[in-house]
Amino acid sequence: MVQQANEDNAAVSVAGGRHAMGGQQFVTDGLLLDLSRLNQLQHFNPELGQVTVQAGMQWPDLMRQLHVMQQGRVTQWGIRQKQTGADRLSIGGAIAANIHGRGLDMAPFVADVVSFELVNAKGELQHCNRQQNADLFRLVVGGYGLFGIVVCATLQLVPRQQVVREVALCSLAEMIKTVPQRVQAGYLYGDFQFENAPESGGFLRHGVFSCYRPVAATPIAKQQLRLSKANWQQLLYLAHTDKAEAFSRFAEFYLASSGQRYWSDSHQLSIYLDDYHLKLDQQLARCCAGSEMITELYVPLPALEQFMAACAADFRQHNVDLIYGTVRFIRQDTESALAWARQDYACVIFNLHIDHQSAAIARAASHFRRLIDIAIDFQGSYFLTYHPFATKQQVLACYPQFAEFLKQKRQYDPALRFQSNWYRHYSEMFSEELQ
Repeated sequence: MVQQANEDNAAVSVAGGRHAMGGQQFVTDGLLLDLSRLNQLQHFNPELGQVTVQAGMQWPDLMRQLHVMQQGRVTQWGIRQKQTGADRLSIGGAIAANIHGRGLDMAPFVADVVSFELVNAKGELQHCNRQQNADLFRLVVGGYGLFGIVVCATLQLVPRQQVVREVALCSLAEMIKTVPQRVQAGYLYGDFQFENAPESGGFLRHGVFSCYRPVAATPIAKQQLRLSKANWQQLLYLAHTDKAEAFSRFAEFYLASSGQRYWSDSHQLSIYLDDYHLKLDQQLARCCAGSEMITELYVPLPALEQFMAACAADFRQHNVDLIYGTVRFIRQDTESALAWARQDYACVIFNLHIDHQSAAIARAASHFRRLIDIAIDFQGSYFLTYHPFATKQQVLACYPQFAEFLKQKRQYDPALRFQSNWYRHYSEMFSEELQ
């Protein structure tokens, strides 16, 4: 396909799950190479705890096959982290976006990647790891599909173990104080779901703090509390109509689930409602279609309380429609070329409701640019591919290596074979530097 694209001078974009926690999957008037059927588990090494999979394999299939292959083993292996909120995402997409999960003490996904096979812009197969083609390894992980097509990858797994969920309602300040203590005590995962009702005194400063502590394995009850698809649809409806009630019900469920046991890998799976907003639009009798748009912002943990206070003031002043959000945690990424985790950060995810009208989208762009400015004020940053609204000054403030990244792309792919609309947007923005 790449060799044919070279002959035809065609732009190529790559997708697996088509929702790789970023907007880099598609290119106008180009070829979309869909890897969803390149989905086989090729090799499992139980001694090293490593698995080699084709890039189109999605998380549920990988976890299911690992579970079947290890039945009866005393020591089992599982994934360390995956994207949260959705499951049907490919391993290739996880590499391209350098994703993260809910780990309390984990670096981004690059830390889990042992090696991969890449089809480069010439249509040649290259093996990349930290010793062989090391510069290309650093560019491809978190390179948003611009340096080639990952065909298969070897991932480092971790011992699969049971964890118990511990849940508390607390203030943001209490959560910030507790996180280092939980890490020190060996807790593996956690997040903080904050209140989203602007009329509440706890808006962005009070929430549900859930952590997962390793425990000795015992039989897990089959009938544990869980939110059904109908529960999620109802919570999403309330988040659009009665935010305080939505948070109250969510908190009630999570508090009731405290003490439940899970496996460290499978507890990361979650329900994602495809096209849920179509039903919401009908229920709400809106004048146009709508959706939630995500942004992720990063600030040092000691600055998180002030950052959230500034965001709360901004949301109230500008009547921002926050549907839901969470705080997670990340360790510094010292390996990828375009690292978004330049230091240890608290990761703040905001999902804003956007009507599909030009004026509403323009307002959303202003909202997201203000949020990036607030993050920069607190020595923070933002995730690059969720939206194209950042200014050039904001890009450079958060990613000072960005122009060099684009130059490296042209060095490895001078014919610009691998493209996306996201890439085209920023190539135009940095056209002077690329001349």
